[in-house]
Amino acid sequence: MRDDVFPDGLLLSPVRALAWIDAPTVDALTPESLGDLFDLDPRPEFLLLGTGANLRQPPRPFVRAVEALGIGVEAMDSRAAARAWGVLRAEERQIVAALLPL
Repeated sequence: MRDDVFPDGLLLSPVRALAWIDAPTVDALTPESLGDLFDLDPRPEFLLLGTGANLRQPPRPFVRAVEALGIGVEAMDSRAAARAWGVLRAEERQIVAALLPL
């Protein structure tokens, strides 16, 4: 069994998991800070945004920009987002996740 640790954050898609190097704070999030996370076919239904140890609402401009791509944003603390990821991917939902460190 392998236990990987991602101290700076983690970006997840149905096809890969990447260390999120230089992840911004919640207040500094932009769609560009997520790299190519949304460049999937089919396009993700929504982004699970793990905001660290506690739930923090992402900036409205960030949410509006992601929603303009046709992708919803669900913010929660990173532990809850990781649990939701497992459940939703088991249902084969087309989602992505950005998890900030605890």
